[in-house]
This record gives sequence, C-alpha cells and structure tokens, in this order.
Amino acid sequence: MFTGKTVLITGGTGSFGKKCVEILLRDYSPKKIIVYSRDELKQYEMQQQFHTEVMRYFIGDVRDESRLKQAMREVDFVIHAAALKQVPAAEYNPMECIKTNVLGAQNVINAAIENGVQKVIALSTDKAANPVNLYGATKLASDKLFVAANNMVGSNPTRFSVVRYGNVVGSRGSVIPFFKKLVKEGVKELPITDVRMTRFWITLEQGIHFVFKSFERMYGGEIFVPKLPSARIVDIAKAIAPYLPYKIIGIRPGEKIHEVMCPKDDSHLTLQFHDHFVIRPTITFNRPTDYKVNAVGEVGTEVEQDFEYNSGNNPHFLTVDEICQLVDHV
Repeated sequence: MFTGKTVLITGGTGSFGKKCVEILLRDYSPKKIIVYSRDELKQYEMQQQFHTEVMRYFIGDVRDESRLKQAMREVDFVIHAAALKQVPAAEYNPMECIKTNVLGAQNVINAAIENGVQKVIALSTDKAANPVNLYGATKLASDKLFVAANNMVGSNPTRFSVVRYGNVVGSRGSVIPFFKKLVKEGVKELPITDVRMTRFWITLEQGIHFVFKSFERMYGGEIFVPKLPSARIVDIAKAIAPYLPYKIIGIRPGEKIHEVMCPKDDSHLTLQFHDHFVIRPTITFNRPTDYKVNAVGEVGTEVEQDFEYNSGNNPHFLTVDEICQLVDHV
C-alpha cells in the first residue's frame, strides 16, 4: 500500500505520528514521509530519531490552507491526526478548538482535492458519537466534513474516510500515565470520577495498523470503527495500585459514564464485519457504492435496529491482569 508512495501526516509530531512514522519505515518502503506540524522543538527532536533520506519536516498549522496546499504537492496518502484534544481545554477555549478541528479539517480537504491526493483518512474519537462536550462536537463536525468531501471531488480521484476509535493506552493526558504519576508522587488514594465509568482501550500500534488496513478497505465516505475491549476505571486503578483506596471526585465537565462509538441513531447505517464496524454515510454520492463488500472483499452484515456499540454494553472487558499487562508497556 505505502511502498513507493508519499505519505503526509498532519499533527505528525504527536504520539500517533511518531509511532506511525516508525512503523512506515520499519514495514514499508515509502518514497517520502512528510511530517506536518506547528511545533519546531518536537520536529527537531523527531529529526534526531528519524533522519533517513525519505523524511521531510514541514512547519505548518492546519489552520493555514495555503501552507497545507504547498505541503501536499505530489502526496499520495494523507493521515489527518492534527487536533486540539483536551476536553477541559476545549470547554474553556471553544473557538480555538473550532479553528483547528473544524476549519482545519476543511483546509485539509481543500488541499487534498487541489493536489489530487489519492486517499485521506481523518482520525476521529469515540467522543464524536452523541457528543456532550465541545471537543466531541468539533470532531463530529470534522467527521461530517470528511464524509461530505466525497461529493466535492467531481472527477478528481481523491477519496475521504474516517477512523474512529477509543482511548489510546498511555497517550498524553490519559488516565494510566496520570495514575502512575500520582503513585510515584506518593499519594494515599487515587481519584475516581465515577465507579460506573468505562472506556474503550486500544494500543497505539493497534490503532495505526487499523488505520493502514482502512486505507485498503475504503471506498470513501465510511466511518471505520474497530472492535475493542473496554475497561472499568476501578479496574484500571486496581491494576496500577492495588494497595491504594480511591476517592470519588465526580465527573469532569464534558465527560460521559460510557463512551459510544456506534450510536443507536446510526444503527440503520451500521455494518458489522469480523473485526470492525462501518458506519455508512447518511448522504448519497454521485457514484453508487455497496459498502457491504469492502475494497478487499470482506463482507459485512446489517446490525439490529437500535444497536449501539458503547463501552458499557461491550461484550469484551479487560480483566485486571490484562490491564496490568498494558500498564507495563506504558
């Protein structure tokens, strides 16, 4: 898929981008990898780690459409990972979140179409399904933009799809490194928002391989959702510090008890495959597409009416021992 091709990653100096570059260099032979981000220090640090001749580093913001158009010249594939992701920060700085996550998404779309990029996948989040916070609302808007972009291409070959998944184990700001930091500082108890709380969990490498597979599976317009295990917040606390009690601090602004990845309201659009779901577009495109058989020949089936895939009704929950194994790699 990526051998001999040029791949651009927006937000490429983040945890996803760095791991993505590592896997691309390890498992493929790309013609060029372009890291597009606004942080010069992170780019400098990344250049020390990845300094092969195929690497390119572009300073730029997704808010800057003209810079994106420059960066995407002769690019084959784009992974759009750039976003403002912190829920509380988005609540306090809503317009900044909108500028990056919504206006920035449209800039990526415009640049990709103008340059004839083959395929674009935008990274989404479980918080975009039935959003209750601004971050989730901006990512839902971004998802809608990328799906609808398939009607903007005309005769252009560019196709757009979305990958939506849950919390990444060990990512910046997530609960596992936060709990480990508290334990290291010698706290006497761990803060738990709500004992009922559950979350989907995926490792960074699993997420990247799912994105890569989605490039092969996509026609354009799909939202790809992997089947993931869930974890209970109290079990995460037990895995990290079984000897510590916990205190209930209440849900933070914009949080849910359970995260949703396939909403009930989209059940009539949702297809189930062996290891993932596909949410078909709500709109029709100029070209008829049978999403029940994907581009690699896998066959999906309709889910039941009112089906919802959320972290609370998930049939697969991680045990404390399984969480311990994940924690050891963070």
